[in-house]
Amino acid sequence: VQLQASGGGLVQAGGSLRLSCAASGPIFSITAMGWYRQAPGKQRELVAVFTSSGSTNYVDSVKGRFAISSIIAKNTVYLQMNSLKPEDTAVYYCYANIRRGFSSSSVEYWGQGTLVTVSS
Repeated sequence: VQLQASGGGLVQAGGSLRLSCAASGPIFSITAMGWYRQAPGKQRELVAVFTSSGSTNYVDSVKGRFAISSIIAKNTVYLQMNSLKPEDTAVYYCYANIRRGFSSSSVEYWGQGTLVTVSS
């Protein structure tokens, strides 16, 4: 199983970016997909998650600015980031909890990370 993330880049404060992450390989089902980020000198934090039941959850600092969505049938998750702030600068990693077979337990997989830089 591989996760391919894309969409990072450099943007001015107040701007927008959209991150995408697609999972491929032997996938039976995905129970959750989401995004973590890690800023320089800081611990990795969960930004947003989308579950197979359709529920979403966000870290407080991005509520009202970021929106996570998913096309389950395409094993893809998106993160629309609006009103970006310099403190959003980080490497963003997508992840997915994936079952590879009917009798398999869920395993967490990670993408390679994409850099988001927000200039002031």
